Amino acid sequence: MKLTPRSSLGADVHDIDLRSISVREAQALKAAVYEHKLLVFHGVDLDEADYVAMARKFGVPQRYFQRHYHHPDFPQIFVSNNVPMGGNKVGVAGTGRMWHSDYQFFPEPLPLTFVMPKIVPSGGTRGTVFVDMVAALRDLPNDLRDAIVGTRCFHDAVYYYKVQPFDIDKGIGELMEEFHREAPGALHPTVIEHPVSGRQALYVSSGFTQRIDRVSHEQSRLLLTRLFEFLEDPARVHQATWEPGVLLFWDNRQLMHRATGQLHGQPSRSYRIGIYDGTPFYPGLPVTGENQP
Repeated sequence: MKLTPRSSLGADVHDIDLRSISVREAQALKAAVYEHKLLVFHGVDLDEADYVAMARKFGVPQRYFQRHYHHPDFPQIFVSNNVPMGGNKVGVAGTGRMWHSDYQFFPEPLPLTFVMPKIVPSGGTRGTVFVDMVAALRDLPNDLRDAIVGTRCFHDAVYYYKVQPFDIDKGIGELMEEFHREAPGALHPTVIEHPVSGRQALYVSSGFTQRIDRVSHEQSRLLLTRLFEFLEDPARVHQATWEPGVLLFWDNRQLMHRATGQLHGQPSRSYRIGIYDGTPFYPGLPVTGENQP
């Protein structure tokens, strides 16, 4: 295995067969992603069964709470897809195009994420972009840092619910109520501590963060607007471009991300597996496994 740090964010990994890695090697790679925040594997050749088996060596694979995202044979795989599979619609198209951290809107967020592109549009139009939230906290203006340290934010994903064929004839309010019965939203600290490295990071996103708790609406909007503008400055954004044979692996405690788009009509498919790594998302948060079936 050859691991080469990138000049900006993350590290590239070459010369490793992920189908045959040991649990010990997986633990070493997990330590590497805690350190580098993002790993980009190259030369990956995994089928669905290989992918799930590999993921299990890193922790407990997630089953996303909405089943229409599941792969029909491997429910641990979250499918982002606009191409029929066996003549059937599988997964959901156009996922993750807002800034977010995975499962930020649940009481127990998702620590680690794998994304494996399966159908890659031509021209380098698909990828995942990231913001380093550890560096962002370090670089925050002092007055903004002082205003948000010690606060908590409420996160909600209802505005990104993707309407499905089985939703026909339901009202918008009804759809929102149904979504909130499964995912009512969650409060988390605005600044979190990594349970392994002890690093502190911002934990907000313009996709899911709705308000700062226990401050006025006006003050919440002012502070969040400033935070989002600071975080989404193009100078802070790092892209990992999708290519055949690439597998992305990142730490949601330290990075915010979003998917890039593709040109209209271009086919695209990717497989995500989220991993519960056996440690709290941040110190003091129980590891309950309540999001597992």
